Amino acid sequence: MHPPMAPDQLRIALFSGNYNYVRDGANQALNRLVDYLLRQRATVRIYSPTSPKPAFPPAGELISVKSTSFPFGRDEYPLALGMPRDIRDNLASFKPNIVHVSAPDILGHRAVSWARARSVPVLASMHTRFETYLHYYHVGFAEPLLRAVMRRFYRRANAVVAPSESMAAILREQRMNDDIGIWARGIDTNIFHPGQRSLPWRRELGIADEDIVIGFVGRIVMEKGLDAFCEALDLLAARKVPHKILVVGDGPAKGWFAERLPTAIFAGFQAGEALGRAVASMDVLLNPSVTETFGNVTLEAMASGVPVVAARATGNENLVHEGRTGKLITPGDYPAFAGALGAYCADQSLRVSHGLSGLEASKSYDWDTINQTVLDSYLRIARPLSV
Repeated sequence: MHPPMAPDQLRIALFSGNYNYVRDGANQALNRLVDYLLRQRATVRIYSPTSPKPAFPPAGELISVKSTSFPFGRDEYPLALGMPRDIRDNLASFKPNIVHVSAPDILGHRAVSWARARSVPVLASMHTRFETYLHYYHVGFAEPLLRAVMRRFYRRANAVVAPSESMAAILREQRMNDDIGIWARGIDTNIFHPGQRSLPWRRELGIADEDIVIGFVGRIVMEKGLDAFCEALDLLAARKVPHKILVVGDGPAKGWFAERLPTAIFAGFQAGEALGRAVASMDVLLNPSVTETFGNVTLEAMASGVPVVAARATGNENLVHEGRTGKLITPGDYPAFAGALGAYCADQSLRVSHGLSGLEASKSYDWDTINQTVLDSYLRIARPLSV
């Protein structure tokens, strides 16, 4: 039995498929985690494909891993095809006593094999439901195979952390691992709060003060439920419910989305204070995605005092309190989506009530408290380095 370790004894090798290549919820969570770990005096080294023009500066020491472009037309994401000798040599000199893998990609599989061959404990974090992506790229038939690959990956880890209890329940049901904990996501209340709402900014976009704005926030990619978003808004328009559509974000499917929603207002990519302003300036957030494991944009809207209409899916189920902070709708039930949106459009008191309830519920998501749960997992499974 090893004596308890202290944070400053940890040497953590973190493997990511996209640490700061583009800005999304998963890699921002990893960067926040590394920042917290460094403040607790742990030693961290990150191994990931890199870009000459990253989306944001990385937290911690980032080691570049050779990569190629991801297939299926998604060349904004890199893909490491293995663990090159220079990375293996770097790992050997770093001497980690914990390996953290954040994606079941080729690099992640190689990192798990490297760790197991040396009896180094492995923590795997779950960020994305990759198996649900296949439907959007017309290869849904491969889902059982991908799930089998993921099961092999996660079962080889000593422990797994998932972003929500609903996601953890699915992992347990699929026998992904016997030790599954929760690493939720936090919220930066300096950025996301109701005071960010800006009528002047809305006016600049051609939105009148009395207009009801239904918003989309995120990467504009098909797996975010763009088709469901459009179907719901089509039905709302057919019911002659007045509203405006505001899309915040960018991505490879922007052209398709703009053509499908010709009346929508596209505000482009927003970050930091500008993103907080955009979210708070909406009246309702529609999040129809079923690929999320947590639902960052859902929490951001709640912290901004904006009610949410979301797909009843992993992540959202743990954030949205049905009939109190928003509405949870069965995926594919477009009339129900339209009905929930119509109710918010017609009733200001309902929007305000659910928005305030969401704001109150969001206050329990503090980043440092949440990241401490990952540090606790490291300390529980780590072993002291051999002398």
